[in-house]
Parts: sequence; C-alpha cells; structure tokens
Amino acid sequence: MIINREYLTDILLRLLHTPSPSGFCGRIASMIEQEAAALGYASERTPKGCVIITVPGKREETLGISAHVDTLGAMVRSIKSNGTIRFTPIGGYMMSSVENEYCRIHTRDGREYEGTVLPVKPSVHVYGDAREMKREEANMEIRIDEHAASKDDVLALGISVGDFISWEPRVRQLPNGYIKSRHLDDKAGVAAVFALLRGLRDAGVAPDRTLKVVISVYEEVGHGAAYLPPDVRELIAVDMGAMGDDLSCKETDVSICAKDSSGPYDYEMTSKLIELAKQHRIPYAVDIYPNYGSDASAALRGGSNIRAALIGPGVHASHGMERTHMDAVANTAVLLGAYVME
Repeated sequence: MIINREYLTDILLRLLHTPSPSGFCGRIASMIEQEAAALGYASERTPKGCVIITVPGKREETLGISAHVDTLGAMVRSIKSNGTIRFTPIGGYMMSSVENEYCRIHTRDGREYEGTVLPVKPSVHVYGDAREMKREEANMEIRIDEHAASKDDVLALGISVGDFISWEPRVRQLPNGYIKSRHLDDKAGVAAVFALLRGLRDAGVAPDRTLKVVISVYEEVGHGAAYLPPDVRELIAVDMGAMGDDLSCKETDVSICAKDSSGPYDYEMTSKLIELAKQHRIPYAVDIYPNYGSDASAALRGGSNIRAALIGPGVHASHGMERTHMDAVANTAVLLGAYVME
C-alpha cells in the first residue's frame, strides 16, 4: 500500500482551512462524509455529530481507528459596553497563545465577522502596566472589525452570547516538508487516517479486519469518542505526539504513547506498533504524556470494553503555534496501514 503524498497534503490543507472548534463541527463533518463517499466508503453521523466510516475487512472482527476533527476555539461570553467581546475558551490553551490572534465570530444565522484577540490594555503607549498585566480570561477581549463602539452596535450585527469563535489557522507549508499551523492537533491525524483510506482504495485491498473509523467532534473538551460502536474490540487513537522536556519525540517521528493521564495503553497493541515501526523502518519514539488525554481515554472512561493504543505525528508547541513535518504525517499513515493489514 502506497501513501499518496499529494492527496495527504491536499486534505490536510482543506481540513486546516475549515473552522471547527469543539461543538461547531457541522461544516467539517459534512466535508468528512463527502470525502469518505468520494473514496467509496459508507459513513454515518452519530446523534452527537461524530462521523463513523466503515471499511469492510476480510474478517467480521472489527478494529476501531479514531481521530478528532474538533479544535481549540472560543465562544462569546458577553458583549461589553465598549463594543468588544469577552470570550470563554473552548479547550485547554494558554491565554497568551491567542493574544493578538485573528479570529472569526460565527453567528447562529450564518454570518461571520473578523476580529482580533487583545488584552484589555492593548498598548504600551497608553497603559504603563500593559506588559505586567496577567493574561487571563477576564483581561482579554475581542475587537470586532466592524463599526462597533457599543453593545447595541454589536447586537445589531447579529452577534449574541453563545456564538462560536474560531482562530485563524495561519497555515504555512514550507518547501522542506515542514508545515506550521494552528490545529495540527488533530487535523494532521485526520489527514493521516484519510491517507490510509485512500491507500487501501487505490491498492484495491481490504484490511484484515473490518475498520470503523470514528472522526470525533468533542475530543478537546474530553468526551470525543466516549461512544464507540459495540463491535469494536480494539481502538487505535490517532492524535498528535507532544514534544518537550524528557520526551523523545521529534517532528519527523511517529509518536507511540505508552501512557497518558488516563493510564497505560494496552501492552500488546503498543508492543505490536513498536515492532511494526521497526520492521518498516519508520522513525518513531515511545513517550509518556502525563498532561494528555485522547479519544481512547474518553472511550475507556465511557465504559468501552476495549484494548486501546495511541499514535500520531510529532507536533511541536501543541495548543499553540504548532509545527510538524509531512514525513511524520505520512509515516503515521504507513504505520496504520501495516497494523490494519496484519
């Protein structure tokens, strides 16, 4: 099975440019359904909004693969008297990581407005303590790029409490294979899964077991794949590999996570993934992520009686201005392919 790098890059860019903060994933879920249909695979949408793609296998036994398409973002918490927006975060990120970021406000009647995230004291020329002010929710606001000098002005635009806010991804694809963008967590993982599906389709081969691919939409808030189809006995969660102190993973590696905040992953599955990476000469790293959770974590905490493992491309500066290398994304698809064909 060969991974089509051109297709991999194309779908990753399309995913990154489609806004999808947790809870606002209808548009991207439709894109996922259309892409699955174009590859010839059946899909269904769960009541929660996840998309499940089925790939018939040689045996009736079912292997689950999950990846999440929802991202960090925000929601309108209140409209201030000066015409700015106070927002509440969706997902766990440092408030300093979105300071000065461009964003879009999505109204419930389908309108979109651009804005910029700023501290309430945005200028050192005006506020003597602007540098020292703590970057926390109460001290941040969104300046709307419209004539909006009062709360009534904002309401007249159709903006209301509870409207979703998405961050500008700022995608940059570099000639040397690096790609930097917000939301590589976990759109790089979703792209790897679709590269696997495209590879199976192009090769005209069936996986050993039937695959049920769960594209979840609430992972960043903790319950993405809490529900799994009852016939799933094993689950490979595909999510980004973190990088930092005492971690081995690099942006060119496939991360194999042995343990995260939900506890250790299945010993036999993890060992098999390590052996397959060695056999196929895939650059990989085994790491432990104490501040991390995945779709597999949600499934296990939700009561699923499964074995689970976690892999994904190495991503630098997770939940910030992220970066990975396309080799890591492609090799994640290769490792998945080796596992599903066993």
